[in-house]
Amino acid sequence: MAEDSSRAFVKDVKRIVIKVGTAVVTRNDGRLALGRLGALCEQIKELNSQGYELILVSSGAVGLGRQRLRYRRLVNSSFADLQKPQVELDGKACAAVGQNSLMALYDTLFSELDISSAQLLVTDSDFRDRDFRKQLSETVKSLLSLKVIPIFNENDAVSTRKAPYEDSSGIFWDNDSLAALLALELKADLLVLLSDVEGLYSGPPSDPKSKLIHTYVKEKHQGEITFGDKSRVGRGGMTAKVKAAVNAAYAGIPVVITSGSAPENIIRVLQGQKIGTLFHQDAHLWEPTKEVDTREMAVAARDSSRRLQALSSQERKKILLDIADALEANEKLITVENEADVAAAQQAGYEKSLISRLALKPGKIASLAKSIRVLANMEDPIGRVLKKTQLADGLILEKTSSPLGVLLIVFESRPDALVQISSLAIRSGNGLLLKGGKEAKRSNAILHKVITEAIPDIVGGKVIGLVTSRDEIPDLLKLDDVIDLVIPRGSNKLVSQIKSSTKIPVLGHADGICHVYVDKSANMDMAKRVVLDAKIDYPAACNAMETLLVHKDLVTNGALNELIVDLRIQGVTLYGGPRASLLMNIPQARSFHHEYNSMECTVEIVDNVAAAIDHIHHHGRHVIFSCQNLFVCNSMCRVLYDCFHEPMDMNCLLLFCSAHTDCIITEDQETAEIFLHQVDSAAVFHNASTRFCDGARFGLGAEVGISTSRIHARGPVGVEGLLTTRWILKGSGQVVDGDKGVIYTHKDIPINS
Repeated sequence: MAEDSSRAFVKDVKRIVIKVGTAVVTRNDGRLALGRLGALCEQIKELNSQGYELILVSSGAVGLGRQRLRYRRLVNSSFADLQKPQVELDGKACAAVGQNSLMALYDTLFSELDISSAQLLVTDSDFRDRDFRKQLSETVKSLLSLKVIPIFNENDAVSTRKAPYEDSSGIFWDNDSLAALLALELKADLLVLLSDVEGLYSGPPSDPKSKLIHTYVKEKHQGEITFGDKSRVGRGGMTAKVKAAVNAAYAGIPVVITSGSAPENIIRVLQGQKIGTLFHQDAHLWEPTKEVDTREMAVAARDSSRRLQALSSQERKKILLDIADALEANEKLITVENEADVAAAQQAGYEKSLISRLALKPGKIASLAKSIRVLANMEDPIGRVLKKTQLADGLILEKTSSPLGVLLIVFESRPDALVQISSLAIRSGNGLLLKGGKEAKRSNAILHKVITEAIPDIVGGKVIGLVTSRDEIPDLLKLDDVIDLVIPRGSNKLVSQIKSSTKIPVLGHADGICHVYVDKSANMDMAKRVVLDAKIDYPAACNAMETLLVHKDLVTNGALNELIVDLRIQGVTLYGGPRASLLMNIPQARSFHHEYNSMECTVEIVDNVAAAIDHIHHHGRHVIFSCQNLFVCNSMCRVLYDCFHEPMDMNCLLLFCSAHTDCIITEDQETAEIFLHQVDSAAVFHNASTRFCDGARFGLGAEVGISTSRIHARGPVGVEGLLTTRWILKGSGQVVDGDKGVIYTHKDIPINS
C-alpha cells in the first residue's frame, strides 16, 4: 500500500510508547489471548532489531488476577461454600496476583524471541516527585540503550485509589492516560494505543452505520462521535483512549489508535499506512474537505441495481452490447493506461507472474468484448421460473431466479477481471462494488469509466462503484445490511483476512493447486500435449498445472523421462517430491502446497490411481494456525501451551483447501471413473487440460472467479452463481385457518403452463 501523506511523520519516529488494552490481553472468557500477545511480541522483536526504542504499557493484570483467584476459590471451596452468596474479590488482591502472572507471560514470550524485558510499576503519587521523574527517565534511557523492553503498569495493588476501576482522579487515571503521560515524560515520538477495534468510529463499532475515522480533527469530530459501552474489561474503553490521545497529540506527540488483533498493525503504522485513527496537532491541515462515504456508495449501487432489474430483458441486453462497443472504441486509450501500469510494476520490481496477469495483451479487449456479447445473447437469467407447484386448487407456487443484491469483489492484479465481473453484474441485475489491486490503478480507472459511461441514466453509472483506496475496505466489510456477498479473488491470505473481518457471506477463491495425474495406461502423445498445455499455456493462471503426478510404471519404461525432457525444453523448472527428486536427480520441492504461477512445477511418483487421489486430497490442503485473526507459528503456539497450559481456541485453527481443478490422463475407463468420482475438487477432468476450467470456456460468458467454497457456488462462477431464488405465490383469496379449509395437492406442474 502506498504511504498516506498524513502519515509522513513516521519517517522521524524512533521512540515509541505502545499501550496494550485489557481487551487485547484477554479473550472474552477472561483467559489470556496467547496468540495475540505472541504476535505482538514478534512485532516488538522485529522493530527492536530495526533500531526503534519501544516502551510497553500493559493493562490486564486485574482481569487476569480476578480470573485466577476465582478459579483458586472454586477449587478450595466445599459444596456448602458454593451455595453461599459469593463475595466479590478485592480488586487490589486481583492486581497483585495478576501482575505476577502477566509479567511471567511477557518474560516467557520475549525470552523465546531472545529479548530482555523489565517491569516498572508506578502509582499516581510517584509522579508528584520531581526526583522520581528524573530517575525514571534515566532508568528507561539505560534500559533502551541495552535494547531491553520496559513494561509499565500502574501498581494497582498499592495505589491509594479507592478501587482500580472507580477512582479517576489524579495525574493519570488509567493506563491510557499513563501511556500518554509516559510519552510526554520520556519524550516519545509516537504513542500507539492498541484496542479491540480497528480505531475510532463515528458511533458504536457494532452499528453498521458507524464509519472508521482515519484522522481525528477535534473541531470536526468532537461533537459528532457517539460512544458505545465502555470496555468489557477495562476502565473507560474508547472514551478514555480518545481523551488520552487528544491530550498527547495537542502536546506534540502523534497518537494512533488501532486494533491489537490485526496482524502487524504497529509495523504497518510505521510503514506510513493508513491504519486506525491518527491524532495529530496538524490533523486539521490534512483532512480532505469531503470523505468518500462507503455506505453512500453501497446504497447507490443497491438503488441502481433495483432500477436495472426493473428494465426489460432487451434493455439489459442492449446495455451489455453498448459496453462491448465502448470497450472496442476506446481500446487505444485503455492500452495506454494499461502500459503505464505495467511499466510502473516493472520499475517497482513486481514478480513476473503478477506483471503477466496485469498486462492486457494484444487482442484481449476484442476477446473481452466478444465474451460480453456472448453473455448478452444468453437467456435472461432474472425472473426465470425454476419450479412450479400447485399447492392446492387455485394456489400456484413458483420458485424463480433473483439477483443477490449488491456484490463486493476484491481482486488482485488483473484488470480484465473488472470487465468480466461488471458484465456479469449487469446481466444478473446485481449492484457491484469493485476494489482492484493498486498495481492496476490506471487500468481499472479507465475501464470503469468506459463501462459506466455506457450505462444509461435510467440505471445510472453508480450501479458499478470503484473503490479506490484499500482503507475503505474495512468500512465496506461492516455493511452487512447493504452488501449481500463478498468475493475475494486472490491469495489465501487475502481470502482469510476478509473472512475474518466481516459478517457478510464470503465466496472464497483460494489457491489453485492443480494436479495432472498420468496413469500407466495413458496415451503418451496425448499426455505430453495435455501436460504441456496445462503448464505453459498461461502459467500465471489459477487453473495452470502446479503438480504433475506420474504412475511408477512410467519411470521404468522411460515415459516419465520423456515428459521431463519436454517440460525442460519449454523452459519449465522442475522440483521433485521425495521419490521423484531422488530418482530423477532434481531439486526437492519446499512444499507440495505451493502455487508457482510461473514456469515451474512439482513432479512426484505415485503407485496407482488410489495413491494419486490420496496425494491430491492430502497435499491440496494447507493449515495455518490463527488466533483472533493473528497468524502465529505452530512452535509459538506450542511454547505458549507448554508454559501456561492454557487451551488454544481451536475455533481459530483455519484449514484452507485448494480443491481447484485436477485431471487424469488414462485410456482405462474404469480408472478414469474412479478418479472422476473420488477426487473432491471443484472441477475434475479426464484427458483434458486443466486450463479448460474457465467461465468463458465453459460457456458461462464470463466469470467472477473460480470458487473453491462448497456453499452456494463451486468452480467457475458465472451468472447463475450470482443469483438466488424467490418464491412467488399466486392465489384467489385462500386462507390457512388452521389448514381446515385447504386440501393440499403439492403437484408439480409444467413450468410453461
